[in-house]
Amino acid sequence: MKLVTYVSNGGQQLAFYINNMLYATNTANPELPGNMKALLDNWELNIGLMRTTEADIKNGKNTTAQAIPYNAAHIMAPVPHPTSCRDGYAFRQHVAAARRNRKVDMIAEFDQYPIFYFTNHNAIQGPGEIPVMPDHLQKLDFELEAAVVLCKKGRNIKAEEADQYIGGYMIMNDMSARTLQMEEMLLNLGPAKGKDFSTVIGPMLVTPDELEQYRVPAKPNHTGAAYNLKMTCKVNGIEVSAGNMADMDWTFAEIIERCAYGVDVLPGDVIGSGTVGTGCFLELNGTGRLNDPAFKDQWLLDGDVVEMEIDGLGLLSNTIAAEKTDWSILKLKKQA
Repeated sequence: MKLVTYVSNGGQQLAFYINNMLYATNTANPELPGNMKALLDNWELNIGLMRTTEADIKNGKNTTAQAIPYNAAHIMAPVPHPTSCRDGYAFRQHVAAARRNRKVDMIAEFDQYPIFYFTNHNAIQGPGEIPVMPDHLQKLDFELEAAVVLCKKGRNIKAEEADQYIGGYMIMNDMSARTLQMEEMLLNLGPAKGKDFSTVIGPMLVTPDELEQYRVPAKPNHTGAAYNLKMTCKVNGIEVSAGNMADMDWTFAEIIERCAYGVDVLPGDVIGSGTVGTGCFLELNGTGRLNDPAFKDQWLLDGDVVEMEIDGLGLLSNTIAAEKTDWSILKLKKQA
């Protein structure tokens, strides 16, 4: 299934995405939940009926579903209010390139265990404008990623079982204000203010069965599902990044295993993959300067359009929109 959340009567409406049309779940079948949270909280109770209802719509057997064109709807994040949001560090290519560009050795611990950080689950958004403050525009960056949402509660989950906890996959853009990020991480804490203003997911949630045709083996000595899905990012129509989900060294199953050690993970928890190789300007600029001292850095600017696409997961489009203010926390630094 492909599931979308859109604005309806000032609230959220969950819908099946079928042939560029949106069919409201609870009008197609009154027994189904009408929002993503209710679906995720009762996933095992509802998933069978969801699949049957979707099949009836596709086969023309269901005539009660309200249908509107996808392009006519105000699309939200498919999971508008996650219970939490973590972001992983799964692509070795990105980590190695970033460290090479800083002229430091690859860190051996990357290959020993997957890591993640918590970001602001209250700053999740979907397609559309990304409002940014002046300090965010000091080296504003995108990060091309995939993400999953969990669909049942678990604790101390083994990687061999972790894929059963994944409700679906999405595109993620882990927006990054690099000046703020680098400033705070000098104190060996973070990222925080460099990350917490916006994390974009969407435009739809795609259940694992939809991706089965793309499934490939995980990398040697790794456990869990992997998918051959091309990932690209364009800025103002120009492709700046390209990679593949199959290049994840750590699988989502392995990241979930670490997330769930000694704590509960919950339905609605969103977990990102981390940046794909070439998947941000920070890496691309570093590589450019390494190869050409005259290379000119590129960062996102007010009005830029960022389009991320992953095979099978759709296209996520956002526009950078500068807030009309001169308020700056960078100017609040105290002098010694």
